Parts: sequence; C-alpha cells; structure tokens
Amino acid sequence: MSRLFSYVFLGVSLAAPIGPVNAGQIDRGIKGGFFHAWLFGLGATTADVVYMFLVYLGFVNILQISIVQTFLWLFGFFVLVYTGIESLLSAKKHTMINGRGSVSYTKSYFSGFFMSLLNPLSILFWIGIYGSILANTVVTEGAAHFIFYSAAILCGVLLWDFMMAILSSFLRKYLTHTLLAAISVISGISLILFGLYFGYQGIKALF
Repeated sequence: MSRLFSYVFLGVSLAAPIGPVNAGQIDRGIKGGFFHAWLFGLGATTADVVYMFLVYLGFVNILQISIVQTFLWLFGFFVLVYTGIESLLSAKKHTMINGRGSVSYTKSYFSGFFMSLLNPLSILFWIGIYGSILANTVVTEGAAHFIFYSAAILCGVLLWDFMMAILSSFLRKYLTHTLLAAISVISGISLILFGLYFGYQGIKALF
C-alpha cells in the first residue's frame, strides 16, 4: 500500500512544477471558474495518457528522431506564444468567462490537451522517467503491476489538477478586475517566455 501511495505522490510531484500547463490552468480558472480549469487540466492529463500508451507500445524511438523533436519544439513555440498573446489581449478587456460565454468548455479541454501534447518537456519526462519505470516494473513485477502503478501515477496527476482548479476558482471570487488583468498579463508573459524558450530549442536543433 505504501508503494501505491508513493506512485500517487510521484504523479502529484510530476504535475506540480510551474510550467506552461500550470500557468494556463491558473489563468483559465481565474477567468472562467472551476469547470474551465478542471477541464483544462483533464485535457492535459489526456495528453499524458496518450504518451503513456506510446511509451508502452514502444513508440519512444519515433519521438527520439531529431526532426520529430525539432517539429515539436517549434510547434510548441507557436501554441504557447499564441496562447500567451491571447491571454494578454483578454487582459485588456478586464472580463471573466462564464459557462455560457465566448469560451466553451470544449475549448478549455482541448486547450489543455494540445498545450500538454505539444510540450517537449512532457515528452522528455514520458521518455525518461516513465520509460525507466516501465522497464523496471515489467522486469521485476510483471505487466499487471505496471498497469496498476501507471493508474496510481495518473491519480496523482488528476489530484493535482483538481486542487489547482479549486485554488484558481477560489481566488477568482476575491480578485478585482484590475488584479485579474494583472494576473492575465503575468500568465500571458510567462507562456510567451516558455514559447520563446521552445522556439530557441527548436532553432538550435534545426541548425
């Protein structure tokens, strides 16, 4: 049982570091509330599941091809910079999203999905850490235990997403429009900076 909780904690630890996905989820939750933030996180977790299956099926070799990595860096640059600029533009309006507003729940879900799917840092994790967990668990305990521990890691990721959705929607109730605009600006700038870093890595890999 203690080992199970250690894998749940691993999932929380992997989801917790501040990065483009967490920044996007906080921004989405403060503007739109709990369900927008939760669906954003759920979309990101869905992308994680996709990579788990790819690693399990042995597609890691494809992700290690130089041209594929370059494409992911550059496309990640486009997605993050676009999302960051969108956040900056929305800050000027000083508006918040509601369930029937201009941003749908579906858009929140797919924003999280594509931001995580096209995040090379996520790819590096699933190839590195998760790949080693896969190899070690299958060899020492068998495939059944691997599926069990994978589910525990996902539970940890989902738990963190749920806590982030609650936190961002809770903060939303106590923030003025000015503070909301400031947070949108900070979030937008951080996403653009992450995007520029991805673009730099892509160009460096290209040349």
